[in-house]
Amino acid sequence: MSPTDTTSRHTLEARYRRSRTWNIVLAAVAVFLGVVVIAQTLTDGSGTEEQITETAENTQNPGGDMEFVRREADDPRAIGSVDAPVVMTEWIDLRCPFCASFSRDTLPALITDYVDTGKVRIEFVDVAYFGEQSLDGQIAARAAADQDKYVEYVTAVFDAAPEKGHADLTRDVLIDFAEQVDMPDMARFTSDLDDPQLRSTAEAQTLEAQQLGVTAVPFFVAGQTALSGAQPESTFRDYLDDAIAAAG
Repeated sequence: MSPTDTTSRHTLEARYRRSRTWNIVLAAVAVFLGVVVIAQTLTDGSGTEEQITETAENTQNPGGDMEFVRREADDPRAIGSVDAPVVMTEWIDLRCPFCASFSRDTLPALITDYVDTGKVRIEFVDVAYFGEQSLDGQIAARAAADQDKYVEYVTAVFDAAPEKGHADLTRDVLIDFAEQVDMPDMARFTSDLDDPQLRSTAEAQTLEAQQLGVTAVPFFVAGQTALSGAQPESTFRDYLDDAIAAAG
C-alpha cells in the first residue's frame, strides 16, 4: 500500500468486519521516528504471518512525548485526557480501507478500556495518500474539525467505507456525511471545502507525514513504539499495555 474526553457513542460503538491484510512498514520509519517499529506482513499466499521488529535509538525527545504529539486542550482531532500517561498518534486517510477497519473493529473497545479510563489519549493526523479524493476528504475532515465535529465526521466516513477498495468521496458524498453528523453550520462547511488555506494546511500535513517516514496508513505511534496496520484488537491491547508500563 503506498503513498487525531470521550466521544459520541452513536458514532463509535459499531461492530464491524475485520481486515486480514497488514500494511508493510519500511525500516526507514525507525530512523525518522526514532522508535521501535512492529509490523505484521504476509509471508506467503496461505496467510502465514511473520512479525518483524526494527529498533532504533530515540533521538527526538528521550523520556517524553515524540515531537509530533500535540497534547492541546480542546483539540477537535483528539480524544482523551491531555494528561493521559500515553498518547497514541494515528495517521489516517479517509479513503483507506484499513483505517476504516481499525475504526470499526478495534477503536470502540480501545476507547472504552483505555481512553475513557484515562490511560491513553488518541490524536489523529489526517493525510492524503490515495489521490485527489483523499485530499478532498482531508479538507472536509478539517472543515468538520473547525466545527468540533472531526471525530464524528471521520467515524461516519469509516462506518460507510467498503470492506475492500477505496471509498468514493465526491463532493456530494462529503456534504452528505456532514449532514449525517449534524454539522452545526452546513453553509460554512460547504464553503470551507473550497478554502485554499485548508487545502494548503492539509497538503502540508501529508508532506510532513511523508518526511517522518509514514509511508502507509493506518500508522500508530504510542510512547516510543510504532505499529502499522489494522491489526487484531489483542495486538493493540498488548501494544498499549506495554506503552503504559513504559510510561511508568
